[in-house]
Amino acid sequence: MINLKLKNIITIKKIAELANVSPGTVDRIIHKRGQVSQENIDKVNAIIKEHGFKRNIFASNLASNKKCKIAVFLPKTHNFEYWESQLNGVNKAAEEFGKFGVELHYFLYDFDSLSFQKMVSEVLDFECDGLLFSPIFHEESLFFLDEYKKKNKPVAMIDSDIKDKIDHYYIGQDAFKSGYLAGRLISFAVKNKRNVLIVKIAKEIDNTSVYLQRIKGFYTFFEEHPELTNFSFSEITIKNPDVNLLNLEMFENINSIFVPNSRTYVVAQFLEKQNIKGIRIIGYDLLKENIAYLNSGIIDFLINQKPEEQGYLGVNYLYKKIILQENLDGSHFIPLDIIVKENYM
Repeated sequence: MINLKLKNIITIKKIAELANVSPGTVDRIIHKRGQVSQENIDKVNAIIKEHGFKRNIFASNLASNKKCKIAVFLPKTHNFEYWESQLNGVNKAAEEFGKFGVELHYFLYDFDSLSFQKMVSEVLDFECDGLLFSPIFHEESLFFLDEYKKKNKPVAMIDSDIKDKIDHYYIGQDAFKSGYLAGRLISFAVKNKRNVLIVKIAKEIDNTSVYLQRIKGFYTFFEEHPELTNFSFSEITIKNPDVNLLNLEMFENINSIFVPNSRTYVVAQFLEKQNIKGIRIIGYDLLKENIAYLNSGIIDFLINQKPEEQGYLGVNYLYKKIILQENLDGSHFIPLDIIVKENYM
């Protein structure tokens, strides 16, 4: 005879009978509220352990009308398709988990460090159960996290990661590895001498941690492959995604270009305008403009960060952590998907 042990079918009433206590006492022990003797706590917990009871958190949350407030601290989209996609994922999760008591409160800042710092005080003053955060500006984010960790609330970071500053869950790509991968793609099937240009297009670029990690990873690839002696490197920085800020001198004798963010289309537009061909270009994200230049053959590779998935999973983690009280690993790395025109769907 096979003895099958059925899980999750024992009721509070049955636990109360086995422990010789009232159902109300069992309920207080399960929900950790009210005064109960240690003897009864031990008896009830032993029965729960033996029979595998697991309380229905969905039902208990709905019954208590409990609300879970999550602060969403992200940059405004400002017609930036990448951040718009990320917020779309957040909003999708808000709709899905709203029926389980999840409330999102948005704290969106202009894409500059001054606006970020002004919003910090509002986030710190807001009483919530968890935080969804993208640490775009590194130094300012360090200060913010120093203050926020005093709240002792769950934190989910998306897009960029700051390690060892506060306990948190990270959803996004490994920025260092994605830069390393970009270096490998630049070097792929190249034997002749190549001049590589890194084009950095962003405001206050030195404060964006994800940029620094990607560029570090890019250079590390070549440092770890000393046999690739035929590559030389240079960098340019422009503060705005404006094709008019580029000029022909910047691209003289350049064979390959790495753009460490989603604005690869700016470089592609300039090269198309100047009828410059034969330069390998690698960048990030499936923006409409990037896809157009990928399909036309001007951009060779795009590394897809899946921003909408990041936003959705960030809220999903906080829901599981706060409502379902699940313990999850410290990160969920988005795969480093390499997109070329032949595999773009």
